[in-house]
Amino acid sequence: MKFSTKILALFAVAIAAQAGAVGDSGKQPNILLIVADDLGYSDLGSYGGEIETPTLDSLASEGVQLTQFYTAPTCSPTRAMLMSGTDNHLAGLGTMKEALDPYQKGEPGYEGHLNDNVHWLPALLKDGGYRTLMAGKWHLGSEQSQWPVNRGFERSFALLPGGGSHFKPVAEQPSVMERMPYARDKQLVKYADLPDDFYSTDYYTDQLIEYLEETRNSEKPFFAYAAYTAPHWPLQAPREYLDKYQGRYDSGFEQIRKERIERVRKLGLLPEDFVAASTMPASEKFPKWDQLTEIEQRYEARKMEIYSAMVDNLDDNVGRLFDYLRETGQYENTLIVFISDNGADALNHKIFFKDGPETDDSYDNLGKVGSNINYGLRWAEVSNAPLYLTKGTMAEGGVRVPALIKMPGDQGLSGRLEHIARVDDLAPTFLEIAGLKDPGAEFQGQKRLPITGKSMVPMLQSGNEIHGKGAGLGAELFGNAYYREGNWKLLSAKPGFHHGYEPFDWQLFNMKTDPGETTDLADQYPERVEAMKKAWWEYADKVGIVFPEGFTKQ
Repeated sequence: MKFSTKILALFAVAIAAQAGAVGDSGKQPNILLIVADDLGYSDLGSYGGEIETPTLDSLASEGVQLTQFYTAPTCSPTRAMLMSGTDNHLAGLGTMKEALDPYQKGEPGYEGHLNDNVHWLPALLKDGGYRTLMAGKWHLGSEQSQWPVNRGFERSFALLPGGGSHFKPVAEQPSVMERMPYARDKQLVKYADLPDDFYSTDYYTDQLIEYLEETRNSEKPFFAYAAYTAPHWPLQAPREYLDKYQGRYDSGFEQIRKERIERVRKLGLLPEDFVAASTMPASEKFPKWDQLTEIEQRYEARKMEIYSAMVDNLDDNVGRLFDYLRETGQYENTLIVFISDNGADALNHKIFFKDGPETDDSYDNLGKVGSNINYGLRWAEVSNAPLYLTKGTMAEGGVRVPALIKMPGDQGLSGRLEHIARVDDLAPTFLEIAGLKDPGAEFQGQKRLPITGKSMVPMLQSGNEIHGKGAGLGAELFGNAYYREGNWKLLSAKPGFHHGYEPFDWQLFNMKTDPGETTDLADQYPERVEAMKKAWWEYADKVGIVFPEGFTKQ
């Protein structure tokens, strides 16, 4: 673990302790939470990527860069944990609403939205004296009673479902991806009211800055949630970014991935002698680069150019947020957290969102209005390099994501932290930094399930582990599962997005020496496997995972 301690932080923390909050002179700090959608582990320059991300790379240098930060393997379960500080099986997203099986419907924890049984982070912060503002993706409930404005956000502009076109829908016969509903506070937004130059990332930034500015004279600190949908499918970018990476990916999947792995190694993000994960075998459905025709290679390279343009634009918009905070004198006393909601996405979304009459996936229209593409498995393996598999699985490529944190004021650590943390740890972290007590099992007279995450403050200020010996982490989604205890990870993960519940095929990996999950050690450590299996099933019982009839423990 490499970090540097700032001496003045000790005085800042002492002052804050007297006032009950961590920030400049005891004043409650602002909180800015930024979430990218489907960004891979090595997409940012500070994690080994070739995409230009100077704003986020600067944040990595200024604050803490986490190398072992975990999420759920898909978006809505992650967001449920993020907005509650509680395991997704307790918060209502035991699985995605879109993937609910008949036997799961109606079961506690499988409501398909952020339920009433858990604490809502924005409501807790609002009750604690914060302005609560958000712009971007919600994906935690489509009924009005479940919207952000009814979960504690005072102002919100929200994409209610999981994804959709990044541009304003076309006027005639829009496709399914262009009919995704937005809500502004308590009202649905008419597409006609969106500006003609609407692009999701730019517009979310505009809205959040507008909300921050209109409440700036308030004495209250802010909790601002920038929930970007980039670089989530469909791959689309503003025209001024579309050709920035032209030719950059002509060397193909394998070469770009090799270059990333070497940069990860040189940056020291993983052990120097780590072995990169294997990619999926070549097949007719998933060919390697040299199996493609020249025309196919040109088309595939263009997909990654557009993806990179989206990430580049995202970085520029994060820069706009930072510029606003600096210009208004709020940057120093703001806790800033940047994460991705899961690993890179290999799924072909046309399975669920069919093309419409206006869809145009011709080469010349890629990335523009009407195109409906994702970049597929091979580029997702590049984005996740050197980790194994992609979004939707419990392999590292599905759940280990980039995470950057800048503490408020001149305090805490900077540099790189290798300790384990997870997305449900952020809510209790925010509460502690805000000087607010853990709400326990009740809020405003209503019973609530206690927060299950652990505050990261001891880790961010002093480098202490929060998930140390005897503090294992369990997880499950779509019949994929893991149990992480110290350097050990017990894993059952199958390639694919939603393969259904099959008998677990447990493997054991040492994450310290083998983050690529290349060498199964289960046969060498059978007693450890059995102990971790027992701990996982205890976790499953505790959070109420629902299995199909006849599913047996193994």
